[in-house]
Amino acid sequence: MKTTKNYAGIPQEFGNLSTSKIVIIPVSYNGTSNAQNSDVSGPEAFFEASENIELYDIETDSEAFKEGVYIADAISENDSPKKVVEEVHQTTKKYINRNKFVTIFGGEHSISIGTVRAFNECFSSLSVLHIGAHTDLRKEYDGSKYNNACAMYEANSSTNLVQVGIRSMDISEKREINSDKVFFAHEMAVNEDWMDDVVDQLSTNVFITFDLHGIDPSIMPSVTNPEPGGLFYYETLEFLKRVFDEKNVVGFDMVELNPNKNDKSSNALAAKLFYKMLSYKFASNDDSYDIGNEDDNSVNPFSKLSKFKNDDDDF
Repeated sequence: MKTTKNYAGIPQEFGNLSTSKIVIIPVSYNGTSNAQNSDVSGPEAFFEASENIELYDIETDSEAFKEGVYIADAISENDSPKKVVEEVHQTTKKYINRNKFVTIFGGEHSISIGTVRAFNECFSSLSVLHIGAHTDLRKEYDGSKYNNACAMYEANSSTNLVQVGIRSMDISEKREINSDKVFFAHEMAVNEDWMDDVVDQLSTNVFITFDLHGIDPSIMPSVTNPEPGGLFYYETLEFLKRVFDEKNVVGFDMVELNPNKNDKSSNALAAKLFYKMLSYKFASNDDSYDIGNEDDNSVNPFSKLSKFKNDDDDF
C-alpha cells in the first residue's frame, strides 16, 4: 500500500516530510497471525477512517495535525517474519534519526519486535508500555522467534517492559513475566490505583505498543483474537493522558486491527485513539519539540535523554 493521500485529508502544507514532526509508517503484514483475511488491511482501514475524524481535539484544545504528519512508504516485505522485522527495524530507526516523532500502524503484533528494537537502540533507559490482552512472551512459536506470540519477548529482556490489561497467556509464559510489571485485567478491575502503579514502574523515556485487543471487544470487536474484560474508552484516555503528561513518550505503534466490511466502528475507534495520542503528545509537550528542516544540522529534540549513535551507515 502506498497512499497518495495525506493523513486524515490534511492540506499538503502539513503533509511534507521535510517539515512534518510526525511520521506514520504503515505495515500491513499479517503472516503469523491467526486472523481471517479481510477485504482491506488494517492500515488501509485506519487511513480511511482517519479521513472522517475531526482534527480539532476538544479535550486538549489543540490541532495536532498542524505539527505536520507524513505518511511514509508502506513496508511491503512479506517473504518471512524475520525479514519483515528487519525492515520495520531499519525503517523506523531511519526516521527516528531524521528527528521525527515516529509512529507505526500495523499489521500484526510481531512487527513490534522491529519497532521496539529501533527505539531501544536510539533512546536510553527505555520503558516499553504494552497495552494488550496477551502477554506475547513466548521465546519461540511454530519454529520462529518472530511469531506474533513472541512479540514482547525481546522487549522483556532488553527494555523495561510494563504490560497492561493482560488477560490471556500460556502457562509457559509464567516463567518470563515480571510480576511487578504485569498488570492483569482482573486485578486492575478491583484496584482503583492501577494507573498510579503503572506510571510508577515506567522510566522517563516510554515507547507505547498498543495492541488493540487491549480494548474491550464490546467497543473494539474487529481485532485478532478478541478477549473479554478489556479497557473501555474513557479509562483508556485517562491512562494515556497520564502517561503522556508524566513521561517522555518517544513514539508508539498500534497493531491488530482486523477490519470488518460490515462494521467500521472499530476502524473509527482506532483512528480516534491514534489521533488522541498525537494530541496528548503535542499538547502536553509544547516546549519539547523544535524540529527544523530535516536537511539541516539541528540537534535531535530528544538529545538530552537519548543515546543516538548517528550510525548512518546502517541505511
